[in-house]
Amino acid sequence: MSGVGLDVAPGEILTVVGPSGCGKSTLLRTLAGLLAPLAGEVRQDARPLTGPSADRSLVFQEDALLPWRTLRANIELPLAIKGFRRSARRAQAESWLDRVGLADRARQLPHRVSGGQRQRAQLARALAGAPRAVLMDEPFGALDAQTRAGMQDLLVEVLHGTGATVVFVTHDVDEALFLGDRVALLGAGRLTAVRDVPRPRDRSAHDDPARLALRREVLSSLGS
Repeated sequence: MSGVGLDVAPGEILTVVGPSGCGKSTLLRTLAGLLAPLAGEVRQDARPLTGPSADRSLVFQEDALLPWRTLRANIELPLAIKGFRRSARRAQAESWLDRVGLADRARQLPHRVSGGQRQRAQLARALAGAPRAVLMDEPFGALDAQTRAGMQDLLVEVLHGTGATVVFVTHDVDEALFLGDRVALLGAGRLTAVRDVPRPRDRSAHDDPARLALRREVLSSLGS
């Protein structure tokens, strides 16, 4: 990947769209500090990014929950890494379980709940440690349409007031336009455009001219 010059503002949701193999996941892993850039540099708060950090959480399509830990214990994990006392970890984990609608599933192991519930738990775990940035790689791609829409709504709801910046990779154009404050278009390993998404965020605004024009541009960038 080359030719990517991009600033992401604090608290912004930036969605990233592009055809398969264009470098979306590579971009995300570079922002996470898992891959070093081949040229140039990545900065967070004006400081060079040199590796992974608790300030940045990753959320994948596979839920990546630890199968031997309950949902509550999974959510406590980033808090334990940060050195929170057990009572504080438990209180915060239970608060997040309530926020994502899993208060009654706290003691369940991941294999005992649905895919959508596992993704809710993964989202809670990603946000529980109060990261500066959340990097999301097709996190809802394996969910059915109804559950996916519910997770999109939940993401917007639980992000409110956290101040977290989100970079969200997706193949789904409508998902990109619903979630994103801006959408970045990638092609052939390059950033081809960054566009503001019309607001307010409204699923029913299908006939809004500005949104329709942007949707056509995004589809065109995908070769659709």
